[in-house]
Amino acid sequence: MNGLFSEIFISSLISGGVIAGIPLIYAGLGEAISERAGVLNVGLEGMMIGGAYGGFVAGLSFNSTWLGLICGALTGMIISLFMVVLCVRLNSNQIVVGIAITLGAEGVTALLHGAIYADTYPRVPTVRQVAIPLLSDMPILGPGLFNHHLSAYIAVIFVLFISWVLKSTGIGLSIKAAGDQPHALEAAGGDVHQTRTIAVLSTGLLAGFGGAFIVLVGAGLFVPFVTNGKGFIAIVLAMLVRGRVKWIIVAAVLFGMSLSLTTALQLVGIDIPIDLVLMLPFVLIIIVLFVFGRRSYLPAALALPYDREQH
Repeated sequence: MNGLFSEIFISSLISGGVIAGIPLIYAGLGEAISERAGVLNVGLEGMMIGGAYGGFVAGLSFNSTWLGLICGALTGMIISLFMVVLCVRLNSNQIVVGIAITLGAEGVTALLHGAIYADTYPRVPTVRQVAIPLLSDMPILGPGLFNHHLSAYIAVIFVLFISWVLKSTGIGLSIKAAGDQPHALEAAGGDVHQTRTIAVLSTGLLAGFGGAFIVLVGAGLFVPFVTNGKGFIAIVLAMLVRGRVKWIIVAAVLFGMSLSLTTALQLVGIDIPIDLVLMLPFVLIIIVLFVFGRRSYLPAALALPYDREQH
């Protein structure tokens, strides 16, 4: 048990928590935007795994991590168009469509991977880490927090920027109005459908980027169902931060640490059944929902379709 307090365990846990948490930050941030606009994007997992596969194919084809991340983001946004058309424009049930998107994306990516890459399981190029001077030299915390791929630092910048946009700009006020009082937004000259469309497309873009990060920066290869429920965890995180977007960073890293616990324990020679460790993040989700779920912030019009003719 002394290994639990060793420098290698703590450093590995923190580093793994950041790597596992970054996709949750991107996806959770996207979900926060979507929910703020009144769209419950249950298809987040499907957008992530679609982005993971699209990013993998592009990264492998062009031998470029950044092109892979960009293509992954675009793939996620393309998948989010189903949510836009069916839910925002045609007022279909958001939960049903979201589940269909997730199941469809999981099935299609597994089928394509099996048909093209099942015999070879190729790996993408190794990414280059960017160490922040001085901070990365700190004992224990330095390597785990300040020596990562550039896209990890960009995630933090995105969170701060989106937090400012939602709180201090007209776009942010329109998004909030679309989720809380859509009829008031229309009365003020806004367009609920357009606002929700932009929000959902942004969600797909960020979720796809997060999915591509899992493959290109984290795992180094694609396997079917590689996202492993991270999209659903991100949905819960977006709800639990109660509209305070900055807290997504802390929540994502904490859950990321629970996801990376297996590797950290193996490094110090502690043998715990892997199924028990893999179950931990979802147990934490249940506990957190039980304790904080009732106090989570949910827009008044969340998951409710908006029909101009009825207002």
